[in-house]
Amino acid sequence: MHELGIVMEIVKVVKDLAAEQGISKVDSIVLQIGELSPVVPRFIEECFPAAIDGTFMENTKLEIEIMPGNGMCNDCSTVFNVLKSEGSCPKCHSKSFAILSGRDFYIKEIKVPEE
Repeated sequence: MHELGIVMEIVKVVKDLAAEQGISKVDSIVLQIGELSPVVPRFIEECFPAAIDGTFMENTKLEIEIMPGNGMCNDCSTVFNVLKSEGSCPKCHSKSFAILSGRDFYIKEIKVPEE
């Protein structure tokens, strides 16, 4: 499960940024995970509590936004969701397509309390 390593790195990035910016509390961290990413959102959610245990982020919430895995058909240029269409163009049924989005994984936002 490589998600534990990913979550530990997220916590490290947030800790470093918080120290740099003088932030003592983080309300939530928002991640964007693409449908076609090798990262499994459920495993990220399961690993998160262990990664923040004993840190200043102990009460931080995790929010995950799933980004669609879209492709564009190489034959008819139709843009479609690769997973929903099971890897074939819904218009011409071609299996030849280019991935447009959905492979990414980002820390989208770090929410801190308003002062």
